Amino acid sequence: MATFIPEAQSARLISHEAAFEPVRRALVAAASDGASVFPAVIARASDPRDTFSIKSGSTAELAGLKVGAFWHNNPARGLPRHNSTILLIDQDCGRIGAVVEAAAANAYRTAAANAVAAQALARPDSSTLAIFGAGNQALYEVGALARILPLTHLHVVAREREKAEGFAKRLEDQGVALDVSLSTAEAACRAADVIVTATPSRVPLFEAAWVRPGTHIAGMGSDARGKHEVPVELYETARLFCDLPSQSVEIGEFQHVRDRIESGALVLSPIGAVLEGRCPGRTSREDITVFDSSGIALQDLYIGQFLLDAAKAAAERGEG
Repeated sequence: MATFIPEAQSARLISHEAAFEPVRRALVAAASDGASVFPAVIARASDPRDTFSIKSGSTAELAGLKVGAFWHNNPARGLPRHNSTILLIDQDCGRIGAVVEAAAANAYRTAAANAVAAQALARPDSSTLAIFGAGNQALYEVGALARILPLTHLHVVAREREKAEGFAKRLEDQGVALDVSLSTAEAACRAADVIVTATPSRVPLFEAAWVRPGTHIAGMGSDARGKHEVPVELYETARLFCDLPSQSVEIGEFQHVRDRIESGALVLSPIGAVLEGRCPGRTSREDITVFDSSGIALQDLYIGQFLLDAAKAAAERGEG
């Protein structure tokens, strides 16, 4: 019988600290032999405003899939718009071994990929962060980065001023204290050591000329065809990295320069190869580095296994 972990339980078990190592292992696995990540399925429900995706993959240790859903009218029902369910497959028999509801865990998992890449690519003394977007995921991105970088100042760039104005308070509620400014895109980029985009945008959010030498940029929002947050002009002089090149050029930020990558005019490296020391990351303080996170199934599988193990350990201790 499959083990079931409900949302309330998985949300109690996950944290920025807990998500970091499973996601790191997943990114290393993605760049190694013996792992498979299959093409993502991006689908719509009967109401085209409601969407879901299926991401699947396997390693020697794990196999399975994640179903992610966005239901536009859920807030009116008292439910979150985003949902996520991980299915771990028993590789001995092919049956479902575990079902993990993981909406909160998915937010931590996405932010953990940003943190893992930033730890490898950003300047260690980075103190100023610019975040594009002021939604739920943006909060997690800032929280994850604040744990691994000496951040002191945050520039928030968002279309909805009311949401942006409440960002500092929501960060404080998560235990993150930063000097927060509401900024224009240009002012934020010109001040930033690290730039993170966490939006559904289909047009670039800033201009390449605004980015200072030495800046690290993470595009976290592009996970479907047509999405676009980072200006392609930046790629000509930057060092380029992603979670999985084959997926990044399909649905990630680098879909917009796919021809140049496939021709060899631009070099795109998996972050896992950097983590393993098989590929150089930042080579100088002046390097501009770009990391595209389109979100891969292996991250979900490793997070799912962590939650499964954590739930088992909690049960053995007699905890609920």
